[in-house]
Amino acid sequence: MIACGAIAREILAVKALNGLDHLSLECLPAIWHVWPERIAPALREKIAEARAAGHENIFLGYAECGTQGEVDKICREEGIERLSGPHCYAFFTGTEKFLAECESEFTSFYLTDLITRQFEAFVIEPLKLDRHPELRDMVFGNYTKIVYLAQTEDAELQAKAKWAADYLKLDYEYRFTGYGDLQPELVAAAERSLVPAN
Repeated sequence: MIACGAIAREILAVKALNGLDHLSLECLPAIWHVWPERIAPALREKIAEARAAGHENIFLGYAECGTQGEVDKICREEGIERLSGPHCYAFFTGTEKFLAECESEFTSFYLTDLITRQFEAFVIEPLKLDRHPELRDMVFGNYTKIVYLAQTEDAELQAKAKWAADYLKLDYEYRFTGYGDLQPELVAAAERSLVPAN
């Protein structure tokens, strides 16, 4: 599995919970979501390396992730599958449920466990809010709340997410999602990899 580092902890947790010992994981940097144009070229390299190493079954631990269709193009060209949905917020919530909810939540800014844990590195520093606090209202002025989509029930992360909402002057909402669609999709992909090719 070639995946985004943003979901590495969750993939390893699903792997352990389901005894997927044959599943190996290679991750690209999570921070590349700030520069999504880096994702597709690196995926091509990792796929080529995996094939050269003799891996026959490859699965991408990416959704669309802002690549403007490049991940889907790679999947078509390489004959491999990826996680369903547009991004991790969707598959952690459950893609159908998330897409229905976001019809009325277009002023929400979403956090996951990783983004909460690394809020400074993923939000404050790339947007230079630490050096230019006046940008906060320019960037987040049309948002109304932070929604923390939690994969784990962690009191420290909940406090950090609430701090992030206060920092951005937004309302705060906590939703426990667990691993959502990630778990059944990984289990299904891992099971398919054990079926001999005809």
